[in-house]
Parts: sequence; structure tokens; C-alpha cells
Amino acid sequence: MKLNSYHIGSADAPALIIIHGLFGSASNFRSLAKIYSEDFSVTCLDLRNHGASPHDNDVSFDAMAADVVEFMDDHGIPRAHIMGHSLGGKVAMQLALTHPDRIDKLIIGDIAPITYPHHHDRIFEGLQAVRAARLTNRKEAEAILAEYVQIPQVRLFLMTNMVRGEDQVFDWRINVDGLQQNYAELAKAPTGTPFTGKSCFIRGEMSDYVKETTYDVIKQIFPQAEIVTLKGAGHWLHAEKPQEYVRLTLDFLKKD
Repeated sequence: MKLNSYHIGSADAPALIIIHGLFGSASNFRSLAKIYSEDFSVTCLDLRNHGASPHDNDVSFDAMAADVVEFMDDHGIPRAHIMGHSLGGKVAMQLALTHPDRIDKLIIGDIAPITYPHHHDRIFEGLQAVRAARLTNRKEAEAILAEYVQIPQVRLFLMTNMVRGEDQVFDWRINVDGLQQNYAELAKAPTGTPFTGKSCFIRGEMSDYVKETTYDVIKQIFPQAEIVTLKGAGHWLHAEKPQEYVRLTLDFLKKD
């Protein structure tokens, strides 16, 4: 699958590929990509079923990792640093576990290589409710979504996926049906041969996605992993603590 992407930085610099989380897009990392581009050739990808990339109901990690490899092949990138947040972190892990020769260093944002319980059901219900209402007004769409998603910042994040059709009715650019129907695949743990390269797992202090009880699992599959806690951050590390996140990640990428 040919993924949509956003690129910034010199083509001669080391490659850094950034992969967003569930319901996100390449635009989530644009501001940080500009900073990274001073040292790296940065590409932010839209995963399949997200952003401007094509839709497909195969949401397996193998398929999504293969998309990244295809992108690298198409753009002449033999190896790259890979950074992934949440779902993007799982895709990045799958890439490391199945194509370790394509990765220099690995950065995983607030996700562990484990199977997670379903916890996006209300969001999917809200997305479907907005679609069913066939609205042409964003405020009305947000009002419906608010019945299902109480946190304003999460609603605004989700609404970045709203697009108008030719009839001016709002719909979602993400593949809502495919992601919802195949959510069990997204909840799974990535699988493959342990990755012995350098990796950094960054957890948010206020998030429950990566608990100390999962450290052993991380170390079993990523034996060289550094596990770092970003103080005062929740799940959205790069958005909540951007300066600290950039400093931490650049330190990791630049050190021998």
C-alpha cells in the first residue's frame, strides 16, 4: 500500500520516520518534525486507514509494518530511525521484530508490546453517531461527539479527521468501519524475533498504558531497551510535554 507522507529536512541527513497513533495522522508531528529536521531527514507517515492514505480492512501489524517497508523501498531508504506513538508504536515494534535490518534506533511512545483491553468503544460509537446525523455544521458535530467523548482535547483531536463531501455533509476520513470491526487486531501484541538494537520506551507518568509490571515484557522482547518516564505527561507525550519530549528523543538519537 502506498502511504501518504509529509517530509522535511535534507535528503543527505540520517532518516527518521515518525508513525502516529490511532485516529491520528502525519500532521500530528509536523511541529516536532521541523525541529528534528535540523539533524535528520524526517518523514511523517499516514498509516493505512488514516489521514490521506488508502483504506483497507486488513489492520494487522504485519500489514502495517509491510506498508512502512514498502514506503522505505519506494523512497530509497535502506535504514532509518523509527519513532512511533501508541498504535504507531506497535507498528514500529512489529517492524523491528520482523525487519530489524531496516532500523537504526527505535523510539516507542507510551505503549508496550502487550495485548490491551478494548477501550475505544465509546469513541467509535461517537464517530458513528456523527456520521449517522449527516451534519453540515461542525458545532453540531462536536455536540453529538461530546455525548460520547467527555474530554475536549480528545474531541478536538478526533475532529481533525472531519472532511466535507461534495454534498457538504461531514464524514470521517479515517476508515471508521474497518477499524471498529477489526479492533481486536489493533489490541494485540506485536510478534516476532526479539529486537537486539537500541531502543527507547518513553512512558507518561500520568498514563496507565505502560506500567512497571510490563517492564519485564519489554526487556524480554527488546533487551537493550531504555525505559524512561516523562514527568507530568499523560498518554500524549509529544503534545503535552513537547520540549521535554524533543530533548529526550534527540539525546537518545544522537548518542553512540
